[in-house]
Amino acid sequence: MSAALRPPSVYLDHAATTSMYPEVIEVMTRELGRVGNASSLHTSGRSARRVVEESRELIAERIGARPSEVVFCSGGTEANNLAIKGLYWARNAADASKDTIVFTSVEHHALLDPVTWLEKHEGARVLTTPVDHIGRINIDQLAEDIARDSARIAVLTTMWANNEMGTIQPIREVVSLAQPHGILVHSDAVQAAGYVNVNFAESGLDAMTITAHKLGGPVGVGALVIRREVAATPLMHGGGQERDIRSGTIGVALIAAFAKAIEITTDTQAETTARIESLREELVARIRVAVPEAIINGDPETGSDHRLPNIVHATFPGCEGDAMLMLLDANGVEVSTGSACAAGVPQPSHVLIAMGFDEGAARGSLRFSLGHDSTQADVDRLIAVLPQVFERARAASLVRKH
Repeated sequence: MSAALRPPSVYLDHAATTSMYPEVIEVMTRELGRVGNASSLHTSGRSARRVVEESRELIAERIGARPSEVVFCSGGTEANNLAIKGLYWARNAADASKDTIVFTSVEHHALLDPVTWLEKHEGARVLTTPVDHIGRINIDQLAEDIARDSARIAVLTTMWANNEMGTIQPIREVVSLAQPHGILVHSDAVQAAGYVNVNFAESGLDAMTITAHKLGGPVGVGALVIRREVAATPLMHGGGQERDIRSGTIGVALIAAFAKAIEITTDTQAETTARIESLREELVARIRVAVPEAIINGDPETGSDHRLPNIVHATFPGCEGDAMLMLLDANGVEVSTGSACAAGVPQPSHVLIAMGFDEGAARGSLRFSLGHDSTQADVDRLIAVLPQVFERARAASLVRKH
């Protein structure tokens, strides 16, 4: 299909990154014209610093943290690396017997890979907590692991909400198991922030990751929220910015845009969440009619104790998810597979395998994720093309098998 004939794209991959709010673009554009390093002492530097600190105060207030607990980073991946490596190194340096990391089997690669790196290169001992068929952590198993190895556990990490299925983890239960033993707890809240009432102080967490581009802000800025009392070894050494935890000249425009995105998101969260959940329910119902063979995965319940309101995860039996993705894309609908791509070779998602999916189901799944600017027309367009895409993908799969 030529570009001229291609229908306008429908974007249903907001869990990967969502569109920036116009007001955020306006703030960022204004601040991009500012000259001044926020670490400089002259007038321009002090002016830039004022923007950063006012932004820090706003972000902290909206997520239930103290301003001094917000450490700006380049995004979620850096914040997760800083959290898991920095906390592990600090605890292990203070007490060599603290040699163990606990994490769940469904963590994003931004945590899976640094944990694996620590195991391989730093000799860390890793305990992986299993999950059930919807991706919720096995609390009983976690309790057993903590009871058995509490003296050795340096840090525990679990995502607040899963990026593929949308399942929300019982963060407060996890913290209540770890705290009596002095185990530090970190959570990757990248997907949850904006859709769940993420309150750092109330959660009891020691550290938490958020990022702007999931909230209608720009790519390239996020934060590790970390209690003042908690020590973390830096990944980078330099000018000592950001509590000497994250050195480097900070991006004033990015931070100001991040703050504006948080402000808009939290101001409109209740209304936006209700609208998106309604749209999601319609999408699920219409997928079941359009493709009766489709299996909708995850927790059927919604709300802050169950799952995010914006993610629909579906398996299409007999299909390759990658084939469906490309066929949908050719029809102007952009979605995501349940697969991670390693070196250009599609691999079944480790998240889905950990939930008990077989390899065929893991390869034949798609994630549809809604966002703040998703509309009824987006759902209509997907449903209009989904049956023919399913049939073509299934036919192609049958041809390959024979």
